[in-house]
Amino acid sequence: MHPIVRQYYLNTKEDAINLHKTLRGKIEIHNRVSIETAFGEEKGALPLIYTPGVAYVAEEISKNKELIYDYTSKWNNVAIVCDGTRVLGLGNIGPEGALPVMEGKSVLFKVLGVINAIPLCISTTDKEEIIRFVKAIEPGFGAINIEDIESPKVFEIIKRLQDELSIPLFHDDQHGTAVITLAALINSLRLVEKRFDNVKVVISGAGSAGYGIFKILEDAGCKDIVVTDSKGAIYEGREDLQNTDPNNSYKQEIASNTNPRKLVGNLHEVVREADVFIGVSGKSGLLSKDMVRSMHSNAIVFALTNPDPEILPSDALKAGARIVCTGRSDFPNQVNNAVVFPSVLRALLDTRAKGLDEQMLVTASYAIASLVEETHLKEDYVIPKVNDPRILPIVTETLKKAIRSHSPKGDAENKDRHDLRDAISQ
Repeated sequence: MHPIVRQYYLNTKEDAINLHKTLRGKIEIHNRVSIETAFGEEKGALPLIYTPGVAYVAEEISKNKELIYDYTSKWNNVAIVCDGTRVLGLGNIGPEGALPVMEGKSVLFKVLGVINAIPLCISTTDKEEIIRFVKAIEPGFGAINIEDIESPKVFEIIKRLQDELSIPLFHDDQHGTAVITLAALINSLRLVEKRFDNVKVVISGAGSAGYGIFKILEDAGCKDIVVTDSKGAIYEGREDLQNTDPNNSYKQEIASNTNPRKLVGNLHEVVREADVFIGVSGKSGLLSKDMVRSMHSNAIVFALTNPDPEILPSDALKAGARIVCTGRSDFPNQVNNAVVFPSVLRALLDTRAKGLDEQMLVTASYAIASLVEETHLKEDYVIPKVNDPRILPIVTETLKKAIRSHSPKGDAENKDRHDLRDAISQ
C-alpha cells in the first residue's frame, strides 16, 4: 500500500478529501520500456519504439488491423465513459464531479483485473454525441465500460453501441450490479432456507441497476418480483406507461414480466410480506423500520444506494431483518459491483466477446457465490470480499466457458453451463 494511502485510509469525509488533495490523482501512466533501455548509450530502444522503427509496425497494422492487438496495448485497454449524470447516489454532478469516482474504478481495474482503464468523463449529455464519441475512440481500446449515465437514455446508448461497435461493451451499473446482487442473494436464501421460486422480491428503483437486477433475477428463477419507481409499483396497464414514448420501453418490459398480482401503491404498501428488499433507488432513508417489520420473517434487506443506503444496517436489524447488505465497504456484506467488473472485463478482453447475456451473468453470480463455503456462511458474511484473490480466476474462467458454449461449435457444452449453478442450489 502507498504510504500516503496507509496514512489516510480511514473512511471519513476529511480523510477522503485530504487523501485526494495529497495524491492529486489516483492513477498515472507507466512505460513498459525503461528509460535505460530507451536511451542506452550504445544501442538504445528509442529507434525501435519510436521513429524510425515504429513506422514499420504502423505500416504492418495498416495492412492488417487485427495486428493492433499484438503490437499495441489495445488488447488490455478499457475506456470508462461517463457523462456525470447519475453518479453513485449523488445524481447529476457533472463530468468533473464524476472524475474521482472513475479514477477509483481505474484503480480497481488495475489491482483486481490487471487492466489499463482510462476514465473519460465527457462534457456532453446528448445521446447521439455520446454514441459518436464512443465509436470514435474505439480504435484505441479493447473494450468499453459505460458508467454512471442516467436512465432511460443509457439503455438506448447501450443498445446502439452493442450493434455498432466491434469491441466488447459492458454496462457496469446494469450488469455488474446485477451479478453481485444475485450472488449475495443466492447465499442469503441458502442461509434462510428459502428458494427463488417461492419468495417475493421488491426492487426499489427502475433505473439501470433496478432493470439489470430484474433481468437477472427473472433468469435465475424468481417468479414474484415487484419493481417500484417514484410513482409506485410498476404493473402492466399502469396509465403513464401506456403511451408509445420510447423512454418507457424498458419500464413496459418490467411491467410485462413482473408483479404477477398487479400490486398497486407505493413502496410502503408493496413491501408488506416481502421476503427480499433490494434498494437501488439512489435515495437514502427510503426504507423505514416499519417497512422492515411488515416484511416476512427472516427478511433479507439489500440497501445498496451509495454513499448513504436506503436504511442503515443497525436500523434494519433492529426492525427484524435477518440479513442486511449495503454497497459500502465499512459495513459487513458489501454488495458492490467492484467485486464483478474487473473480472468480467478481463474475460471480455481475453475472448473479445461483444457482450454477455443474462444466462452468462447468472453463471458468474453462482461462481462468486460458491466462494463462500457452507462452514463460513453466516448473516454477516454472504459475499466474498472485494479483494478476494479467488474472484478473478473463477469468474473469468466461468465466463470464458460460457462464452465458448455460446459459439456454434460449443452447443454440446451447453449442459456444462449449469453444473456449478445446480451444485450450489442443491
